[in-house]
Amino acid sequence: MTQNNHNLGITANELNEDLAQQKPLLLFDLRLQSDFEKSHIDGSVHAVCDAQSKEKIMTKIPKNTKIVLISDPEDFSKETASMMSSLGLDSHYLTGGFSSWAGKTTTGLTGKTISPDNLAKQLDDVFLLDVRNTDEFSEFQIPGSKNIPLGELFDAKTLSQIPKDKQVVTICPHGNRAMVASFALERAGIASQTLEGGLAGWNQVLKPVSIVNDATKIIQVQKVGKGCLSHIVASDGKAMVIDPLYPFEKYIDIAKEQGFKITKVFDTHQHADHVSAARDLAKSTGAELYLSKYEGYDYDANFIGDADKISFGAANLRVIHTPGHTPGSLSFVVDEKYVFTGDILFVESIGRPDLRDNAEEFTEDLYNTLHEKLLKLSDNTMVFPTHHGEDVKSENDAFYSTIQQSKKLPWLDISKQEFVRKVVAITRPRPMNYRKIITVNKGELELVHSEIPDLEIGPNRCAVDAS
Repeated sequence: MTQNNHNLGITANELNEDLAQQKPLLLFDLRLQSDFEKSHIDGSVHAVCDAQSKEKIMTKIPKNTKIVLISDPEDFSKETASMMSSLGLDSHYLTGGFSSWAGKTTTGLTGKTISPDNLAKQLDDVFLLDVRNTDEFSEFQIPGSKNIPLGELFDAKTLSQIPKDKQVVTICPHGNRAMVASFALERAGIASQTLEGGLAGWNQVLKPVSIVNDATKIIQVQKVGKGCLSHIVASDGKAMVIDPLYPFEKYIDIAKEQGFKITKVFDTHQHADHVSAARDLAKSTGAELYLSKYEGYDYDANFIGDADKISFGAANLRVIHTPGHTPGSLSFVVDEKYVFTGDILFVESIGRPDLRDNAEEFTEDLYNTLHEKLLKLSDNTMVFPTHHGEDVKSENDAFYSTIQQSKKLPWLDISKQEFVRKVVAITRPRPMNYRKIITVNKGELELVHSEIPDLEIGPNRCAVDAS
């Protein structure tokens, strides 16, 4: 039953006693940020009570957590406490408002954030605290994260698991629960930062790694939070990009830094785990867009297929039709030294054939593609896939292998019949939102750029698990 406003009030003396006894509570100051910065109760955090916070933050606060709201005068916090109480929260307000407080105060802002790009640079130096529920955490996480669900963060024994000699970064899908967690940690005297945009934002970090630096240069651009890989291949000041990712502006920045011009953009196939940035990158740079003629796109491009040849700078690209993951998948051989295999052949495994609901037929195609096309390339051909698994170790901070190494992968030394039986028998979760992503990449559904982080959240799940 909802409490009345009178019972929701807490006096300055009562609050001071709760703080002195270090009772678990969240102290939200609803005044203007400028007033908060001048002076606020030690241990409180500045909070904005608007429609977004009601929908995204209040609903994530554990029902048994005591909340005290502060305003000046008390009217706004009194009204907000009543509203929060109606949602089942243990909410209270400081009677008399901030003016009634005679206890310890401090200045400045609390509630710091860290951008995904900055976090990527200091992963070894921080304590990653993921406050999602255990079942959410088991689906995917940033490697090295510690999972303590938000509802357990108000227990002293649980708080003792959090180190005080490392910077703590709180994590959740979009940053809302993580923000509440940072508030709770602040009350316990533990400084922390909230990951901006949460895991959805983390999945948008792109990291360039230079792999080949000869007459032909190869830069691998990694989407670190998702295991997606794309490649820039440059020759004589001209460059092509294979399977570009969002944010596509990163490739333009790299091209400027390296002093080459992006003239061609390719996709190996219609991706199911991430939104292709090929169209936007080609449009922004004036580059030519190349897509598989076997995939059935609903927009214009240069459609290419098996045995087509394309040159850029002093380099040459040869197209191989490599069905199996999708019926129209292509692989690209550059200078007969490098092969870009999309989702057909990975460092650790092979592409899964079941994302278009024709698993048995596509598995036969996959077997034929591997044995009759890709594995017949020269043993020293370098293999550059479009994904890697979570547990794959990198070579010099990059992900690649050779045809010789690929021949040693599981299930590539068995008969076609046994291969089909084993692969078709595998059941594995599909990429989150994969049907919508395919529809967007095909051109049937207009892309809303603000939706990309949410569409791409989660692991790529494009490989067969042959372990």
